[in-house]
Amino acid sequence: MKTRLLLSIIILSFCTLDTSGQGRDYWQQEVDYEIDIEVDAPNHQFTGYQRVDYTNHSPDTLERVFYHLYFNAFQPGSMMDVRSRTIEDPDSRVGDRISQLPDDEIGYHHINSLEQGGEPVDYSVDGTILDVKLNEPILPGETVTFAMEFDSQVPRQIRRSGWKNKEGVEFSMSQWYPKVSEYDEDGWHPNPYIGREFYGVFGSFDVKITIDSSYVMGATGHLQNADEIGHGYAETYERPNTRKLTWHWQADNVHDFMWGADPDFTHRTAQVPGGPNLHFLYQADTVAVNANRYSQAELRKNWEQLPEYTSEAFQFMSKHFGKYPYDKFTVIQGGDGGMEYPMATLITGNRSLGSLVGVTVHELVHSWYHGVLATNESRYPWMDEGFTTYTSSLTMDHLFNNGRSENPHESSYQSYFRMHKSGRFEALDTHADHFETNTAYGTASYSTGAVFLNQLRYIVGTETFTRGMKRYFDSWKFKHPDGRDFLRVMEKESDMVLDWYYQYFIESTKTIDYGIESVLGNGTSTFVTLERVGLTPMPIDLMVEYNDGTRELFYIPLRIMRGEKEEELPDIPRTIQSDWPWVNPTYTVAISGPASDIKRIEIDPSKRLADINRDNNLILMEERMKEATEEAP
Repeated sequence: MKTRLLLSIIILSFCTLDTSGQGRDYWQQEVDYEIDIEVDAPNHQFTGYQRVDYTNHSPDTLERVFYHLYFNAFQPGSMMDVRSRTIEDPDSRVGDRISQLPDDEIGYHHINSLEQGGEPVDYSVDGTILDVKLNEPILPGETVTFAMEFDSQVPRQIRRSGWKNKEGVEFSMSQWYPKVSEYDEDGWHPNPYIGREFYGVFGSFDVKITIDSSYVMGATGHLQNADEIGHGYAETYERPNTRKLTWHWQADNVHDFMWGADPDFTHRTAQVPGGPNLHFLYQADTVAVNANRYSQAELRKNWEQLPEYTSEAFQFMSKHFGKYPYDKFTVIQGGDGGMEYPMATLITGNRSLGSLVGVTVHELVHSWYHGVLATNESRYPWMDEGFTTYTSSLTMDHLFNNGRSENPHESSYQSYFRMHKSGRFEALDTHADHFETNTAYGTASYSTGAVFLNQLRYIVGTETFTRGMKRYFDSWKFKHPDGRDFLRVMEKESDMVLDWYYQYFIESTKTIDYGIESVLGNGTSTFVTLERVGLTPMPIDLMVEYNDGTRELFYIPLRIMRGEKEEELPDIPRTIQSDWPWVNPTYTVAISGPASDIKRIEIDPSKRLADINRDNNLILMEERMKEATEEAP
């Protein structure tokens, strides 16, 4: 026992070394799966065996282990069903559909046996969670093996996973296996599945899927027996003369495994220069189901053009936000919209070209901010969806407008403003499952998360922000960063203190509103007084344009920033003002020269501030002087 404990301590000492500059001791768990299933395709069921090698890199002794059983959510009366039927604005894809599922269309995982180290172990099933009470605790640094036999039924396609989606794709297989829950510095995360986000343990997958030989399959990872399978995975192959085929897949350093299959899939590939090999599986030659105004010929043409756009998107993302670290990515038609998984995505395919490229770009960008930077997206959905929304908007602007859009994030800002105006806005620091409405969740996670980044670019400066995004990816790839970890990277890169920004914009619902209170002149000088109307403090860019067409920028840092951003507009003279203490409601800027020389004065001409009332941000001096003349006695 003493030898075992000493070995654990030695292993732990290596696991907690801070080797990436994270600023704190860091560790993460590890899990290696071997899964072997046989699919009864006509009945949408499968039997399976799973072996899990679980390594405890934490400093804690674990007395319990939890698994997710996602398919159990698709049963009448489940938490997902009740949540969908009682929330104010249910997802139209779900609604009350779960409550109406017949027995042969519900989902389930039946656990037939479970062993720890070869001995049966006690467990209980509570909805979508399997609670395992260990025979022996798992010590720090120790690896234990769990062996499981189970039967599963694939639910009718409702949300993400299922059979026979609205476009006729037979199997969209995401969150399809008993999945070990994540344990991190905050403890276990056995959140019941109600249709929101996921959080998984990095490791490896060795997966064998036996299914009718008519099916064509795509998946996370690499096919190990392409010479037997064919279907575009090998130029020459020897397919066995059998009713079923076993597809053997392997993936390393991923935190999930997805697959999709249909007898009518066409399989195409493309190579990203200096990047991954791309795979596309879609229905090219079948009658479009629910295609609406698009013919099958149009849909086929869109899919034929998709590889070129996808390749360019990977090149853009790798150049600007960190190199994609895997050598493969697969796009599979299926699911109920678009959903990200490591090395792969499921998307519905009966779309216009712009929509098809858009959903593909959004999901592939998740490879950075979900697949590689594996934040707990249930706890920090704004880091997953918000970062993806921000970078996918830039990627789409690059693909379709050569990066010339004045504000590619405009729709995110407008969504943020609308939600605040409605009075239903909720703080970004809300667990994804616990937003009061789906609309509040979507606005906070997608739109406001994107606004957070673009506004941070305003605070620290564009060049610093760009460097910081790359540094964040390189420092935290294949790990589980949280919001504070991202903030720490940006503080190091900018040499600023940024905790105030996080506290105001992530942890509260306070808003930004700055205005120009007054403009007064004494003949030789002009005094512009600014007011902070909203409760959230911000540094200010004040642009003054003169009648001769020249411009001057007055930059007012916040005192609590303890720093200044670099000059972003080198062609425009910039005057750095003294710091604005956040407690002061007003601030006066002195401009050399009479007010009659000034054409306009504007707060934040870049419109990166999420200022909820821009009506008070701009003064046109000609109009102001005219109003003053009319008001004079």
